[in-house]
Amino acid sequence: MLQHPDKAYINPVHIQSRDQHAYCNAVEEDLDGEPWFLDIKQYMQLGEYLAYATNDQKRAISHLASGFFLSGRILHKRIPDLGLLRCVDAREASTIMVEIYSGVCGSHMNGHALSKKILREGYYWLNMERDSIQFV
Repeated sequence: MLQHPDKAYINPVHIQSRDQHAYCNAVEEDLDGEPWFLDIKQYMQLGEYLAYATNDQKRAISHLASGFFLSGRILHKRIPDLGLLRCVDAREASTIMVEIYSGVCGSHMNGHALSKKILREGYYWLNMERDSIQFV
């Protein structure tokens, strides 16, 4: 227990540890060969969750889906300042980084500038800034 000048004590903070994965952490790569947004897209298209999803994961998916927009078969992320950004998988993301960094789109830049330029071009993936920094 800690002492505080205004109080006799400060209540300790209890931290919980979860066994399930958290959606706030981005994955390094597509381990199962499916895009990172498959569960959100399936929920928006069919209103169904993946077969192995737990109740907590189902709640997280339905909450995350409110920030996305499905146009036909293409999933977009809603960003207030940038409008709709097209969600891409890891393979397409590497092609986009090459094209924007050294291809027809222009000059060589650092990782942060590259990720901002990719956003302005209308593309999105979870670990865009980290991938851009590693690419440069």
